[in-house]
Amino acid sequence: MTTLSPASCWPNPFDLSFVHGEVITDGRTLERLTVRAVVPRGDELLLVHSRVNGDLMFPGGGVEAGENHHVALARELLEECGAELVEVGALLGETREYRAARESGFDAYCIRSLYYLCRIGDQLVAPQPQPYEIRLGFVPGWFALDEALQTNKTQLAGPCPQWTARETRVLAQLQRWQQQGIFDNGC
Repeated sequence: MTTLSPASCWPNPFDLSFVHGEVITDGRTLERLTVRAVVPRGDELLLVHSRVNGDLMFPGGGVEAGENHHVALARELLEECGAELVEVGALLGETREYRAARESGFDAYCIRSLYYLCRIGDQLVAPQPQPYEIRLGFVPGWFALDEALQTNKTQLAGPCPQWTARETRVLAQLQRWQQQGIFDNGC
């Protein structure tokens, strides 16, 4: 059993922020915390493809009340990919996406996503997607990093979900680390 790299071997975890539209980011902000799994297998990553939008995203979602990050990652990997979480490694970085708040009393809505290096079991079972994931045609698969990045860059040229920009920037960061020999060998 290979142990994932400790957080201390990752150079400066990434910290990316996005503002969608005109948003007051220094006012009252309602935050939603999410976790995302970065699951490498050789030269590929486990990603979720939307057959409706054509983009690729990391498995993950919101942390529910009372859940720790490990439990939320395990739930999301099983739900979206049919994968059993075996180990959670380094926190690779985080993103914050700001949008105009729909809730009264708030100026902004922020989705804060934490990206963890994860290892899954060898066997995949049938995913158990949520209704909205079924509507978006979510299908898990293994994709080469360069292919995934190019797919999302192509999607950004047209109408696409706001999360595509976030996932594209994270893929680009992983590619930079890969080019530096950091992501390929775990440190």
